[in-house]
Amino acid sequence: MKAMILAAGRGERMRPLTDHTPKPLLRVGAETLIGWHIRRLAACGIRELVINHAWLGERLQAALGDGAAYGVRIAWSAEHEALETAGGIAQALPLLGDAPFLLVNGDVLCDLDFARLMAAAQRLDGHARQAHLILVDNPPHRPGGDFTLHPDGRVTREPVEGLPRLTYAGIGAYHPSLLADLARRSPVRETLLNVFIEAMARGTISGERLSGLWLDVGTPERLQEADRIAAGWACP
Repeated sequence: MKAMILAAGRGERMRPLTDHTPKPLLRVGAETLIGWHIRRLAACGIRELVINHAWLGERLQAALGDGAAYGVRIAWSAEHEALETAGGIAQALPLLGDAPFLLVNGDVLCDLDFARLMAAAQRLDGHARQAHLILVDNPPHRPGGDFTLHPDGRVTREPVEGLPRLTYAGIGAYHPSLLADLARRSPVRETLLNVFIEAMARGTISGERLSGLWLDVGTPERLQEADRIAAGWACP
């Protein structure tokens, strides 16, 4: 199974830290944000990664190369301008192949067991099941959440009384069919939210709630928090 790490964002809220360093290369503890993801994915047996980039992409490639230092193989998907989340994935689909894959935002910190997500990916058939999302309790900067998680695991956009409203963690398992239409029109700028809304109307999106560590490292303050958390981590 392959995994894709999204690393094309500009990191505006992190400036000036991201003026010369891609946000995924910012260090927390003994490793970079993206480095922690690569190590955790490799520890679960994933050896083939696709990473997209736009802003300062050459620095990402210089730092990570072909992935050999981490025991993985990295294929790079360069974007002349950032294509947003869904657009970036659609452009990279030829590198990802026809099987379900994992997706991780390069600017989050988490302790998710990726082996569990791999099992969810294997259940995606591309028709009735197109994606499985990791959802988290709403952080202070997103109190209203993104989606509703139903008892049967379905995820919908609209609030439902009595059901939890949760935030998308930027982590999930995806079947290529979810983005097949975009891929035919690639390159195109598009967000995952719009893709999700259409798929949720078809009932093809499931999800689960992550009870462990998750942090959106989107500001200098949250970067400091991430550094404090990861200070005690040992590289796998």
